[in-house]
Amino acid sequence: MFHVKHDVVVVGAGHAGCEAAAAAARAGAKTALVTLNQDAIGRLSCNPAMGGIGKGHLIREVDALDGIIGRISDLAGIQYRLLNRSRGPAVRGPRAQIDRAAYAAAMQAEIAATDGLTVVEGEVADLTVDGGVVTGVRLADGRTLTAAAVILTTGTFLGGVIHLGEKTWTAGRMGEAAATDLSHRLRALGLPMKRLKTGTPPRLAASSIDWDALPEQPGDADPVFLSTMTTAPALEQRPCHVTGTNVETHAVIRVNLTRSAMYGGGITGVGPRYCPSIEDKVVRFADREGHQVFLEPEGLTSDLIYPNGISTSLPEDVQIAMVRSMAGCGRAEIVQPGYAIEYDAIDARALAPTLELRALPGLFLAGQINGTTGYEEAAAQGLLAGLNAARLAGGAQAVTMSRDVSYIGVMVDDLVTNGADEPYRMFTSRAENRLSLRADNAGERLTAWGETHGLIGAARKAHHAASMAAKQAAVERLRGLAITPNEAAGEGVGINRDGRRRDGFELLSHPEGGWRVVDRFCPDLETLPREVRDSLEADALYRTYTDRQMTVAAETRAADALAIPQDLAEQPIPGLSNELRQKLIARRPATIGEARRISGMTPAGLALIAAHARRAVA
Repeated sequence: MFHVKHDVVVVGAGHAGCEAAAAAARAGAKTALVTLNQDAIGRLSCNPAMGGIGKGHLIREVDALDGIIGRISDLAGIQYRLLNRSRGPAVRGPRAQIDRAAYAAAMQAEIAATDGLTVVEGEVADLTVDGGVVTGVRLADGRTLTAAAVILTTGTFLGGVIHLGEKTWTAGRMGEAAATDLSHRLRALGLPMKRLKTGTPPRLAASSIDWDALPEQPGDADPVFLSTMTTAPALEQRPCHVTGTNVETHAVIRVNLTRSAMYGGGITGVGPRYCPSIEDKVVRFADREGHQVFLEPEGLTSDLIYPNGISTSLPEDVQIAMVRSMAGCGRAEIVQPGYAIEYDAIDARALAPTLELRALPGLFLAGQINGTTGYEEAAAQGLLAGLNAARLAGGAQAVTMSRDVSYIGVMVDDLVTNGADEPYRMFTSRAENRLSLRADNAGERLTAWGETHGLIGAARKAHHAASMAAKQAAVERLRGLAITPNEAAGEGVGINRDGRRRDGFELLSHPEGGWRVVDRFCPDLETLPREVRDSLEADALYRTYTDRQMTVAAETRAADALAIPQDLAEQPIPGLSNELRQKLIARRPATIGEARRISGMTPAGLALIAAHARRAVA
């Protein structure tokens, strides 16, 4: 029987799988990436876009750890927009429209060029388990790949079922087979599984749309890229256009609701709250007469248009009527209908913060199998799972990421502590320390950590060192300024005439100041890289608040580090409610920090647990 030994085997070559495989290989592991179809590596399953608010933050963090999603996105970017540009820097999110074909080609080239990484075509039908530890995978054709660690990144393929009106069939996505045997195997292992659902809109022929009737939405003239390594767009830039549903559209949908898989009883999985189908929008927001729809190009050489905002599982004839009721789409042709897809996921509370299954050592999970939605969330999990799988294979201790220093840490902690009753999406509001966790300072927060753990290559290391040196020199320059109130007033900055001189940071953060004024006093700083200038300005704006946040975070970390003995849940804790005791038994938190984040945990209950934990270790 064909048998190959690797350090790490990654199952699935979507965004989580590619990032996991690349990270494991960078960390020194001999890695195999198993995919049903090599030509499908890096395929964008749904929208042709990357980033946004929260999601763009995740991409910047993966990029800071020398991950690949940001660089590959910039090789395929055809429009850039910084979302929330008018708001504070903490909530600004870089976003890009992506050429599907260019992205897949660039990702496949990246994977092929990665040292220590081999692509294996085939269907994973089984896991090999020895003594309760995962030791590899068995393919449907009988081949066996053994490894010290296996990472499942199955996306919507695990037990996938497509719903289109009254029609239903087994598939991982349109035109591709589902991973049915692996789904049965995971259920047989007794893992806590659930059904989730997502959907996609129809794809339209660009040549059938009346573009002159629609307002254009151009990209930013001064693009902010997804990777800090990018200096200019790689491809020609294209606009999007805007249309929308209306009273006629909603009438078509209401009349046909029972023919929708969502409302006809055919779907049991829970869908994403923050990316609802158009059927959901019409029902939940019955008072709205219309919803905005963005017509997004799928590439420079593609005739396909992605109508962002009308994800649906209505029958094809209804989809045609719905689309043609929208402005500019009266003659629109549907090339591929929209559909809903149900798939298997595992309750992420079964995972350790390393993304390894607690009950099945050697098996890591990343992406939609953990209950998340989105390319960016998947890639971020993939990187952490890949790093820890490589460390397990090399005999090193696993690492975790704290929620007070990264959005990756926020997401993983949310998942492993509370699970996901619906597909999880990252928002900046999920982070307690979001003023510190900005897209502009991801490298400052994470690159040195990544270098410590073997993730950072030479080019990234040099880029980061240059950025940090430039920023440190600029910090010293700004602190060294001593601007009098009269000098500031001469530049249009009204400050108290109290005789006190202001440094550059105070001028940067002043409503009438900013770089316009600072550059007058420090013209040498005008040549700083944009990323450094953005970071300095955000530091100046938030420094009072971030200093306070860092102090509180340090105090919380110290308190949360208290270990909880594994048998504590079995011991009587007078005063602790039965509800909290049951949650303690089910979750078995390793530290007070993990116990704190159990859903429904009260300050009084946490104090009782902490007191008993201290006595147990005394």
